Amino acid sequence: MFFKIIILAILQGACELLPVSSSAHVIIAEKLMGINPVSPAMTLLLVMLHTGTMFAVIIYFRQAWKESYFRSRETFRGFAILLLTATCLTGIIGLVLKEVIEKVFLRGTPHAQVEMIFGNLGLIGVSLLAVGILIIISGRGEKGLRMSSEVGLRESVWIGVVQAICLPFRGFSRSGATISTGLLMGVTRREAEEFSFALAVLLTPPVIAREVYRLLEAHRALGASGLFDLFIPSILGMVASFIAGLLALRWLSNWLEAGRWKYFGYWCLTVAALSLYLYHTGF
Repeated sequence: MFFKIIILAILQGACELLPVSSSAHVIIAEKLMGINPVSPAMTLLLVMLHTGTMFAVIIYFRQAWKESYFRSRETFRGFAILLLTATCLTGIIGLVLKEVIEKVFLRGTPHAQVEMIFGNLGLIGVSLLAVGILIIISGRGEKGLRMSSEVGLRESVWIGVVQAICLPFRGFSRSGATISTGLLMGVTRREAEEFSFALAVLLTPPVIAREVYRLLEAHRALGASGLFDLFIPSILGMVASFIAGLLALRWLSNWLEAGRWKYFGYWCLTVAALSLYLYHTGF
C-alpha cells in the first residue's frame, strides 16, 4: 500500500499546477490499482495530497503574491475583498449543488453523500471533456482578447461561481476552469493563475475538515490507535506530494507561461477518452 500511495502522491504533485484535474488522474490511477476512491480513507488521502501541493504552491508563489497583493494595505484590502467574494459564492453555490446531488440524483441511496460520485469514471470523463473544451476555447481566443492586468469584482464573481461548479465533479479541473474563466474575461494569464491558486489555498482547509469528519464518522467504533493507522497513509501522501509539487512547479509554471494553454485542453480530452473507455469496460 505504501508504494501505491507514493505513486499517487507523485502523480498528484506532478499534475496539481497543470489544469488537467489532478484529482481525476489520481482517481483513475486508484481504479487501475484496485483501490476504492470513494471510501472515507481514500477521499481523505486525496484531500491530503492536495494539502501537500497546497503548501508547495504557497512556497512557490509567496514572492509573486507579495509583489502583487501585499505591496500596500490598500492593495491587500482590495485583494481580500475579491478573494472572499469568490470564496463565499463558491461556498454558497457549492452547498446548494451538494444538496441537489444528494437529495435528487442520489435519492433513495442509504446515507447519500456527494463523495459517492467521485469515483464514477463516466462522470469524470464528461467533466474532463467539458473543461478540456473550455481550456481550448480560452487558449485559442486569448490572443484576440484585450487583456487587463488585474482581477476585478466582476471577474472574481464569475470565477467564484465557476469554482463552485467544479467542486462536486472530479475531472472538472478547478484551476483549468477558473484560469480559463479569467482569460475569457480579459485577465492576463499570470494574474489569473495567481488568483486561482490563492483561492485554492483558502478553499483547502474547510475541505480537509470535512474529510476528517467523514473519516471519523465512518470509523467511530475504532480506538485511537486504529484511527492513527488510518491517518498514516494520508500524512505520508501529503509529504510526498509536497516534495513532488515543489519539483514540478519549477518546470510546469514556466511551461504554462510559454503560451501553450490550449494544449492542456487537448490532454484533458485524451484523458477523458481513457476515462470513458474504462467506464464502458466496467472499471
